[in-house]
Amino acid sequence: MSSRMAYEIREQPEALARTLDALLPLRGRVRALADGCDDVLLVARGSSDNAGVYGRYLLEIHSQHAASLAAPSLATHYRVERDLRRTLVVSLSQSGTTDEIVETQAWAAAHGARTVAIANDGASQLATEADLALVTAAGPELAVPATKSYTAQLAAVAVLADALGPSGRSLESELRRTPEQLARLLAAPDSVAAAVELLAAPAPTLVSGRGLVYGTALEIALKLEETCLQSVRGLSYADLRHGPIAVVDPDLVAILVSAADGPMLSGMITLAEDLTERGARILGIGGDATFAGACDLRLPGPDLPELVAPLGLILPAQLTVEALARRRGLDPDAPRGLSKVTQTDLDPSTRSSDGSNDD
Repeated sequence: MSSRMAYEIREQPEALARTLDALLPLRGRVRALADGCDDVLLVARGSSDNAGVYGRYLLEIHSQHAASLAAPSLATHYRVERDLRRTLVVSLSQSGTTDEIVETQAWAAAHGARTVAIANDGASQLATEADLALVTAAGPELAVPATKSYTAQLAAVAVLADALGPSGRSLESELRRTPEQLARLLAAPDSVAAAVELLAAPAPTLVSGRGLVYGTALEIALKLEETCLQSVRGLSYADLRHGPIAVVDPDLVAILVSAADGPMLSGMITLAEDLTERGARILGIGGDATFAGACDLRLPGPDLPELVAPLGLILPAQLTVEALARRRGLDPDAPRGLSKVTQTDLDPSTRSSDGSNDD
């Protein structure tokens, strides 16, 4: 029986198209707001934080802006005093009601930052209190695991990075291709069943990617943990090489994610070969034909350049996670112990009445 999560995964081509239609015209306002800013600070938690990881790489690579991920506790607990007058602060929250993110945005504004909110609800506190709101058009998302709202956030950070990028190098044409690529992946011959078989037996699992797709690897690991109740490590290729690779053995399943081009592809192929020599079973997502040949099984990714590939690379993993949860007798729409809005421990003196935060 199909789940709400599966339905929302399949809504993504339309949700992505609506979001791009809504946000691409706002690039001029983003540029004007960011004029004079030296760096960008991204504020998020959970799935939104993984979208922020993609944004950080894209801002550095495409836009050539210094970018970093915020530690919200600096605002919510440590009350750090910091001059942010030349900083663009971008806050991401699907609901726009995450207490910790709302409070951090307010802290940033009080310290001189210019603020952009990325949320799926234009009437939310985060959106209404920002200097500029990039409101995604994913539509209501009822399943607890973020799927279409996450993909819409990726589109929003890509639009923001494009607005701050050099003239003559717009990502618009590539972004406009993403909805059709998601539709193509949804219509492709189904290899998800084979991926579920590979992952069916509980086993030590790690997910790895690098660069622009590192956030995708982290999001896949998060989805497996929250939806399939499986302990998973999400590691960058570089971090995996610096020690954790020593624990790889025939009991381990590795999920490797790669764009079909770009400077990280060759390293991901080498990693797949190395892990295979150590006895691990490899599920690849994306990559090219050589990458596919180095994996035990490969789920095809989108035909998109590396800069925007994460908008499509997450979809095969979402389909696999949803099917794996059902295979294990779990409800993918309502993972155990989770709700759509997740509490983050705030200073009791600043916690709102419902104390709720989403991812």
